[in-house]
Amino acid sequence: MLLLLPLYQLLAQGCTAKGDRASTGDLPTQTAFWQQQLKFSRVRVALAGTGPVLAERLSARGLDPQRLELMFRLIKTNQELEVWARNQGAGAFLLLDRYPLAATSGRLGPKRRAGDRQVPEGFYEIDRFNPHSEYLLSLGLNYPNAADRSLGEPNPGGDIFIHGGAVTVGCLPITDAGIEEVYLLAVAARAAGQAVIPVHIFPFPLTEAELARRSASPHQSFWRGLMPGYAYFEHHHQPAGLAPLAVAGK
Repeated sequence: MLLLLPLYQLLAQGCTAKGDRASTGDLPTQTAFWQQQLKFSRVRVALAGTGPVLAERLSARGLDPQRLELMFRLIKTNQELEVWARNQGAGAFLLLDRYPLAATSGRLGPKRRAGDRQVPEGFYEIDRFNPHSEYLLSLGLNYPNAADRSLGEPNPGGDIFIHGGAVTVGCLPITDAGIEEVYLLAVAARAAGQAVIPVHIFPFPLTEAELARRSASPHQSFWRGLMPGYAYFEHHHQPAGLAPLAVAGK
């Protein structure tokens, strides 16, 4: 059965398939993106060690790595990165796995300036694949995004990554073993044609009860601006159209 093949064998088949599908914008084609990533030794090592395990896990959930779509979600108080997945066109995402954070930084609330050690909160996407990270492998978030910049801070900072290791001053470390799996899943999704991999980051479950517990927080308005996106995903297991929601509040 196709899905039981090790992931690297599936990739090899993809490299010889006819009619490579072009991806959106400047994104490389499906074959070219894997070829680009496999030039790096850390990706090859991760694939050799983790690829078969991931292929079996995807197969067990009915997920095809050649049609894979992902989204990531972090609820800070849970201290774990959730990986949600689906086949292209399948509708709702399903929870594929959780990766505990190996370290945390800052406090509840958004990131607003360079050096504040805060993990951002809001609706982001993966915009960089770094196969030679200081922390093995890493996936960059598009922080600051338009919503962050609209708040007018002169130096909001940047370079927020999901990465390996157990050190952070505002990033999301999930250990070397964790990032090998998450990185390969993200490469597979991008190679399958997913141009935008969403990353949602919330301080805690955004319910009225949880907000009431923190009624004195100066971030109440900001958090309420994130609530519709949080609630929509909780109900539908799909991300909403979030651009207007992300800019509400400070």
